[in-house]
Amino acid sequence: MGKAYPTKTPPILNLDSVRSEREVQTSSQPSSPMSRGLEPGDTGLAFDLPNANSDGPERCSLSDLVTDIGCVVVFTCNHCPYVIGNESRIESIASRAREEGMGFVGINSNDSDNYPSDNWEHMLKRGIVMTYPYLHDASQEVANAWGAERTPEFYLLDGNSTIIYRGRLDDSPQDPNLATTSELSDAINALLVHEDPPAARTDSIGCSVKWKM
Repeated sequence: MGKAYPTKTPPILNLDSVRSEREVQTSSQPSSPMSRGLEPGDTGLAFDLPNANSDGPERCSLSDLVTDIGCVVVFTCNHCPYVIGNESRIESIASRAREEGMGFVGINSNDSDNYPSDNWEHMLKRGIVMTYPYLHDASQEVANAWGAERTPEFYLLDGNSTIIYRGRLDDSPQDPNLATTSELSDAINALLVHEDPPAARTDSIGCSVKWKM
């Protein structure tokens, strides 16, 4: 198992309000069909990426992160309002994963040329207050191979790197008080008792991954 990350309280990032509002409007559109990339039952594809969290190693691979119990991989970024709205809950899931002996990692694959708030320098600033590895997929090869569609999007892997859940954290990423489901937590509960999750696949809710043109 890798280095333990200390608990920190993440601040709200200072974001461009016009772009953030546009992200929310765009993300309210119906999501695409659930048939892209890695799905439950598939094996997570290997990666080795630089880590913006200075408390951890300079680079992390999937094999570094998956423990005998499993790992949570979340595709995330700096500027998405859905990520910001989820941040405290993402940190809670990361904390629980550590307590249960699991790995947890965030990967930012967004096009930083058109979205400079997602560049490496801004990742380093955010990484200071994160409690888990924050990796940069600058080429977007990992997001493309895994089929990530939105931020945040979660993949839960077991100890053999088999994906047992893919999708959203719950059904209300911007307001926890309105959440009526808890799919990711339910899937973790099932993993810990060696059962299948109640729902192995849901549509993620968030901003689209910003692909390079």
